[in-house]
Amino acid sequence: MTCAITTQYTQITSVQTLCSTVIFIQVNFGGFIPLSTVDWRGRSVCTVFLRGCPVSCNYCQNAAILSGTDLCAIDDVIGMILGSRLLVSGVIFSGGEPTMQKDALAALAKASKEMGLSVGVQTNGIYPETLEILIRDRLVDRVALDIKARWARYNNLLGGNYVKGVRRSLALCKDAKESGTLQEFEVVITLFRGYEDEVPYIAADARDVDIVLQQGVTGEIRPLSEEELKTIADGLERAVRIRTREGGELLYESDRSRRASRKR
Repeated sequence: MTCAITTQYTQITSVQTLCSTVIFIQVNFGGFIPLSTVDWRGRSVCTVFLRGCPVSCNYCQNAAILSGTDLCAIDDVIGMILGSRLLVSGVIFSGGEPTMQKDALAALAKASKEMGLSVGVQTNGIYPETLEILIRDRLVDRVALDIKARWARYNNLLGGNYVKGVRRSLALCKDAKESGTLQEFEVVITLFRGYEDEVPYIAADARDVDIVLQQGVTGEIRPLSEEELKTIADGLERAVRIRTREGGELLYESDRSRRASRKR
């Protein structure tokens, strides 16, 4: 299959100037949004989707690109980003699972930084070696790490041996944020009705990290409401962000979390 690219994004001469050393890398391409105001809080960005993910979550909103092949030359994808450069201040790499394509993601991030853009990655954390390279080489400014359950349930839920990798990704990003080599880091908990008791376990491992309680949506179960997510957040004694389809994203700080903050 050939890459489905609109020719208006391809600016090959400028792209070759930016990244002549990586021009022959191929990308398993999942899609492109030239302008987004929701993928990075406070920024206008473009979003690149990389195809493929070994984890098949039944609620994934991008299920169509979890498998299959649509190979592109990397210069074509960089050309898309270049076409949005005047409108955006950053680029988000999502999927699928973008860190699955280590060499392609690193090259795309490097080219984006050379354009003067900030780089964000949305990841499930099962490829910590990719995150380690991005952090080490200062190629990423923001990581959103999706943690799906308490560690005791993880491998059974995902159908593979993933706990070690995700825990390493969490530790890498926490250390990088603390040292200042990673500007932004958040843990995203996509929450479904009946799994509310997972939150305290995940939050305990994500101490001092921004947490997003994200409304899980599937056709089989009624989603948790904003008020129900606030009730769950009340038990954490800390501020969290709550994200729903109806209300977007808000910062929520309960009376209990404010009292806990004053004690610290």
